[in-house]
Amino acid sequence: MATAKPIVTTAFNYEPLEETLDIKSKSKQLAIGIPNESLSQENRIALIPEAVNVLVSNGHSVTVESKAGIGSRFSDKDYSEAGAKIVYNREEVYSQPVIIKSASISLNDTPYFQKDQTIISPLNFSLLKKEILEELVKKKITALGFELLKDDSGTFPIVRSMSEIAGSAAMLFAGQYLASSNKGKGVLLGGISGIPPTKVIIIGAGVVGESATRSALAMGASVKVFDNNVYRLKRLQNNLGFPVWTSVIEPNILAKQIKTCEVAVGALSSEKGRVPVVVTEAMVSRMRPGSIIIDVCIDRGGCFETSELTTQEKPTFRKYDVIHYCVPNIASSFARTASHAISNVLMPLTLKIADNGGLDAMLWHNFNLRNGIYIYKGHITNIYLSERYDLKYTDLNLLLATSKR
Repeated sequence: MATAKPIVTTAFNYEPLEETLDIKSKSKQLAIGIPNESLSQENRIALIPEAVNVLVSNGHSVTVESKAGIGSRFSDKDYSEAGAKIVYNREEVYSQPVIIKSASISLNDTPYFQKDQTIISPLNFSLLKKEILEELVKKKITALGFELLKDDSGTFPIVRSMSEIAGSAAMLFAGQYLASSNKGKGVLLGGISGIPPTKVIIIGAGVVGESATRSALAMGASVKVFDNNVYRLKRLQNNLGFPVWTSVIEPNILAKQIKTCEVAVGALSSEKGRVPVVVTEAMVSRMRPGSIIIDVCIDRGGCFETSELTTQEKPTFRKYDVIHYCVPNIASSFARTASHAISNVLMPLTLKIADNGGLDAMLWHNFNLRNGIYIYKGHITNIYLSERYDLKYTDLNLLLATSKR
């Protein structure tokens, strides 16, 4: 039987539907809590007094736990004069709807969290535990990892700032531990006229590697850079403005260069998970006595097979008579500079969130901000965390579309 054709007649009246315009939400006053970090190696604070003053002047309230800024040499008086309320118990700080932390969330923090809070903090994959995520999900927390934040250019501003600090600091530590007073090789990083320059090997041509290269060259050292990403090597050359010795990570070439260097810096990066081990224990065993390894990527497991986590109190150890510096979160050693850099990003962001009527409203318009959200109202929205800890994943875009209806 033939299918009947549809009837078309002028009796049908086609009219356009009214368009529903997306009206910008009214600005919202925020109540922010800044706790005193309990982690022993965290000296930074997410908002410096000048940033707090700007927020308070714009009608927002900021509650700071006593001595929260002491690691960055900011006193309670500095924050009080900036307009913050100083409190002496953690419960009052964590009672605020928005919590801004400079350290990653720990199990010690989770009992203080309130239902439906917004937490802005680093997302440290190596320190994160499944129990923490489960507690955040249970309390319907919205969590934003500030190192995942993108700016309008598509880069990660806080990661870049911390990486610049870490790269420059690596060379400062190298010069310090090469000194005879620290039982190093007794050579000056860079050397002087008439003496061959110190040889520095940098593994990784990202922001850390580029900063380390700039610092080493400025001191007069001979620098060689390895990376398997040829684009990064080209970008390094272009950014420096002059040629520098570069190579892909080929084991035989790397082993030869590692054997004769005074300083080896591990500066590899990984978007998720552990960085690869590219320097074997056999390579380290053939290094010159008194030379130094600085494994900046120890936060991601380290790229030297002999690397072991150290602390700021005991930053080095020796293996095969090679000094190893493997302190995570190097930026925290220069806490005041690091705090200023973090604050430069978070203060304007906080003002934008308030001007847009809150985080939910801003997420609807700002796609770069969505990149930083890993839990939204109790739903895991980061696919890597979901797979790693076997937790249910929900797409953030779908959640936002559903909540907007």
